[in-house]
Amino acid sequence: METIFLFEIMGTATLVLLGTGVVANALLPGAKGNGGGPLMIHWGWGLAVFAGVYVGWGSGAHLNPAVTVGLFVSRESEFAPGIAADVPTMLVYFTAQLIGAFLGAVVAWLAYKKQYDGAEDAAVIKSTFCTDPAERSYGWNWVTESIATYTFVLVVLLFGATPTELGPLQVGLLVVGIGACLGGPTGYAINPVRDLGPRLAHALLPIRHKGGSDWAYAWVPIAGPLTGAVAAGLTAPVMLAG
Repeated sequence: METIFLFEIMGTATLVLLGTGVVANALLPGAKGNGGGPLMIHWGWGLAVFAGVYVGWGSGAHLNPAVTVGLFVSRESEFAPGIAADVPTMLVYFTAQLIGAFLGAVVAWLAYKKQYDGAEDAAVIKSTFCTDPAERSYGWNWVTESIATYTFVLVVLLFGATPTELGPLQVGLLVVGIGACLGGPTGYAINPVRDLGPRLAHALLPIRHKGGSDWAYAWVPIAGPLTGAVAAGLTAPVMLAG
């Protein structure tokens, strides 16, 4: 359990540090990447996943409760070699992932501390931490997150049966593709802790002009990805058995 805990914390922290870091670079006034645009953010997140998967190798590098749930629902016997796929172990993954996501967001804030000090737009500040929809419609926002996460988890589950040997790179490229293709409506959390951990950090950190953390929306990037993960976990075994 200690191995799972350490690797999932460090891998998820790396993912969120780099992912929230690229958003801060693109959005915060005074950052050298300011105005870099959506593609910069998509590629930054893809490379963040690529790096995080390498760091979290010892636990199977889930880094995302949706991946853990997808594996569990698909009735895999192990979450990673030698790690049983059972409920207590799944809860260890969830806990470590949330801690890692929170820590990654805090470190990203430290890296951009001076830029946060100079930022005055509360919406921009919050957007560097957590997702928010282009158009608020909770039901449709949930649909978007469910579809995006279904696609992500299904492809990840099918990677295991595809001899590409690309490893973490293929997961990173998948994130870039999902961001570019399905990220427009909600900002594509596709990972409950990727949103919840940084949202908690936003609420707790002493950031001037930050405003509220929009907890009314916070359930969407949790429920949507988990819904999509369950659906993907049910689909993958049927496809692999065909």
